[in-house]
Amino acid sequence: MTLQERIDLSETHVCTTVFPFLTNHHDTLFGGKAMSIMDEVSFMAATRFCRKTLVTVSTDRIDFNKAIPSGSIIEAIARVQNVGRTSLKVKVEIFLEHMYKEGREMAIEGVFTFVALDENKQPIPVLEGLDIE
Repeated sequence: MTLQERIDLSETHVCTTVFPFLTNHHDTLFGGKAMSIMDEVSFMAATRFCRKTLVTVSTDRIDFNKAIPSGSIIEAIARVQNVGRTSLKVKVEIFLEHMYKEGREMAIEGVFTFVALDENKQPIPVLEGLDIE
C-alpha cells in the first residue's frame, strides 16, 4: 500500500445534530464542543492511519468561520495532512448543513498534531512496522 492510499483509507467522517445542550448563550455550537469533536475525529483518523497509540500534542490555528446554529447538522471530516518521524498532522473541517435547506458550507477548520507512543509513553516512529511502498 502506498502512503497516499493509507491516507485515503484513514479519512474519517462524523456527523451529528446540534441540539440545544451543545450550544452557548447565542444558541450556536459551543466552541469548546466543536474543538472536542475535532480532536476526537482527528484522533480516529490518525489512529486508523498508523494503528498506534497516539496523543494530541498541539493544535494549529482553529478558524471559526461561520456560527453553527442549534438545529443544524454538522459533518466533521478529518484527513492526515502530514507525516513526520514520530508525529502526524490531521486537518479537520466541520461542515454546516441547515436542517431544512439544501447545501452545506465549511464552518470551522483546524489542524491537530499527534505523537505516536510506545508502552513507556516514549515517542516512536509513526511509519515503523507499516507496509508502505
